[in-house]
Amino acid sequence: MEIIAAHGTAMIILAIIFGLYMTWGIGANDLANAMGTSVGAGAVTVKQAIGIAIIFEFLGAVLAGGSVTKTIRKGIIDPSGIINNPEILVYGMLAALLAAAFWLMIASAKGWPVSTTHSIIGALIGFAMVGIGPDAVYWGKVAEVVASWIISPAIGGTIAFLLVMSTRKLIFDTDNPLRSAKKWAPYYIFLVGFIISLVTLFKGLTHLKLNLSVFQSFGVAVVFGLITAAIGAYFVSKVEEDITGSRNYHYTSVEKVFTPMMLFTACSMAFAHGSNDVANGIGPLAAVYSIVTSNGEVMQNSELPLWILLLGGGGIVLGLITLGYRVMLTVGKKITELTPSRGFCAELAAASTVVIASKTGLPVSTTHILVGAVLGVGLARGIGALDLRVVLNIIISWLVTLPAGAIMAMLFFFTLKGIFG
Repeated sequence: MEIIAAHGTAMIILAIIFGLYMTWGIGANDLANAMGTSVGAGAVTVKQAIGIAIIFEFLGAVLAGGSVTKTIRKGIIDPSGIINNPEILVYGMLAALLAAAFWLMIASAKGWPVSTTHSIIGALIGFAMVGIGPDAVYWGKVAEVVASWIISPAIGGTIAFLLVMSTRKLIFDTDNPLRSAKKWAPYYIFLVGFIISLVTLFKGLTHLKLNLSVFQSFGVAVVFGLITAAIGAYFVSKVEEDITGSRNYHYTSVEKVFTPMMLFTACSMAFAHGSNDVANGIGPLAAVYSIVTSNGEVMQNSELPLWILLLGGGGIVLGLITLGYRVMLTVGKKITELTPSRGFCAELAAASTVVIASKTGLPVSTTHILVGAVLGVGLARGIGALDLRVVLNIIISWLVTLPAGAIMAMLFFFTLKGIFG
């Protein structure tokens, strides 16, 4: 208690700096891979992606991110053993933020799309093992995280594969692909609005205390889907049809139909990211803030001040602008060749998987889902459409994330303990 009373201000300042560093890493890696498919498919430019991210990332974080955040992420560790030594938890949260941020910086520089959730979880495990004891780690939860390395890409990839096959059957393999694209486009766009509404209603908005039933949530999602479909149909109708054009020209025109459709998925991915993953950066920051301002009370939940939310959103956008292009390039260009139609299928599959996971409790990572979806899109054209060397590097980076975060958090924990102790 005395340590917190003496150094509380310094601890909050460090938490703000490390939190900004962590959210910068989230922007450089996590948000970048969410926008990578849109950029890689040529539907939006990097500048447009940044503009979309600034608006919809903030909307997602503020509207659906929740005003209350779990300070002990995902129930990975049990802090009850250090109730009387709250400064240990402060050291641990600071160490976890710094370790996860450092790993995200390395991964982003290399162009590896890794999970920010797994980065912070690995860091929390490392701190708990040396700061509290191995028994403080919920190892069953860790096993679920490991299982998600297979589950997430498998579900995302399967849905993406099926969506690509559906566009092939309903649009590309018809007598008039462009006319078919215009016919079916509103249905696909309806799915975007419907699914993103469900993500928001199932995973966010709890702080608004709407308390909608599953049936009511589906009703609201249908309405949003219909509105989205109507707006999308208007933009799609603007794509001109050339009756005398060759079949190749029709394919080019079809991709033009999918370009405005990808704008919807790009906005929805940024919104979903803001609502789901911003807490990875600001959760530990909120924990430090609550412990210091409550004179050492270790609370499971803490009110999230608006300035912390704005700091998180600002850091994420900054990360996307400065280093995000490397991960965007990997996801959008290097795994497989993406067109607007393929990119649309990948992003819609990713959003669908998030909905499934949020209601079934499946342990998934947004990053792994999206990479799996891109792999599924590539597999629809055959294994030769994938760059297997790039895929192998990504898988290795996933495997390294947990231990890398844990080891660095241990080192930073002892360093911080030595400085303040």
